[in-house]
Amino acid sequence: MTAPRSDFLRVLQERGFIHQCTDMEALDQRALEGSVAAYIGFDATSDSLHVGSLVQIMMLRWLQKTGHRPIVLMGGGTTKVGDPSGKDESRQLLSTAQIDANIAGIRRAFENLLSFDDGATGAAMVNNADWLDRLQYIDFLRDIGPHFTINRMLTFDSVKLRLDREQPLTFLEFNYMILQAYDFLELSRRHDCTLQMGGSDQWGNIVNGVELGRRIDQRALFGLTTPLITTASGAKMGKTAAGAVWLNEDRLSHYDYWQYWRNTEDGDVGRFLRLFTELPLNEIARLEALAGSEINEAKKILADAATTLCRGAAAAAEAAETARQTFEEGRSAEGLPSIDVPQGELSDGVPAYELLRRAGLANSNGEARRLIKGGGGRLNDIPIRDELQNVSLADRNDEGVIKLSAGKKRHVLLRVI
Repeated sequence: MTAPRSDFLRVLQERGFIHQCTDMEALDQRALEGSVAAYIGFDATSDSLHVGSLVQIMMLRWLQKTGHRPIVLMGGGTTKVGDPSGKDESRQLLSTAQIDANIAGIRRAFENLLSFDDGATGAAMVNNADWLDRLQYIDFLRDIGPHFTINRMLTFDSVKLRLDREQPLTFLEFNYMILQAYDFLELSRRHDCTLQMGGSDQWGNIVNGVELGRRIDQRALFGLTTPLITTASGAKMGKTAAGAVWLNEDRLSHYDYWQYWRNTEDGDVGRFLRLFTELPLNEIARLEALAGSEINEAKKILADAATTLCRGAAAAAEAAETARQTFEEGRSAEGLPSIDVPQGELSDGVPAYELLRRAGLANSNGEARRLIKGGGGRLNDIPIRDELQNVSLADRNDEGVIKLSAGKKRHVLLRVI
């Protein structure tokens, strides 16, 4: 198709967000005619989302910035079922209280990225438990069930993956795709929502909702997906050796969040600037053309901009200054992540490998030992020579803390309590 005329789709296309759309030209026309309400669903399996969800959140942000209304659908109901998409096994079922607590935690990140005001484009956060918990099962099956065939459901990747690997797929999970389609129908009725967005792994589920709205309400609905976001080396977005890159600051420090973006691979800088910042495209083109050591300046700009969006300008400035002090001045800056260690433990000494694990710089004692053997473990910026070396109170520096490092870029302070 020709370049989109609506600001919303034009921005998404220029910045690399669009993978598939059920009817791009009709959606473009709809966006030109007036405000569009669009939603993305998030299951509440944790009290924070991670960077892997950020590309979808940025779509909602651009939706709002171009004059439309974003709806964040929290899966208070569907989380009780579990989305089988991309999963080899069933999820652990959570209680209603756990789900509610997770939704409260997730909302905190959205409040930094979307405006939840009373205006025409004010974001809304809704919970599908509001309608799913009230369903009368037999009535639901009679009204909605005839619009889905087992033949077609068996062709979806989320089902085929389990069957091909001979992993159990429960009847509970098998219902997930019907419930997600029903969510779209309910949102179109309750909030005049005409667009569902999501990752490419949700394409089949989104198409189900589009078709359900057409069959039952004769309503023109649309679906739009993003490409699967991986790093230049093929790694999954939002995961590191130390674990998930959480959006909430109580799950990941400002410094570690900033540092994640600072460590972006050279080949990803331009793409990530387009997806995860709001810098002008001509500025991004200049930055991604930098080569050699100059690309590091582009990475710092990416880290500053991405952290400012999610955590705020003060957090970005704090993290950047911590990085400057740590790497340019070699100091144990206050902004580094820290853990508390009881004084009594350090009086007798604790093996360095154990503290590396406890600090999150290694996933296991074995990994920490290998880190030390490979020369990557450091104590107060000095390589740890012996994997059995103990860390004690005598290792406190002039600031009264102990600095542990894994390589040159990951650091944690041990604070004696």
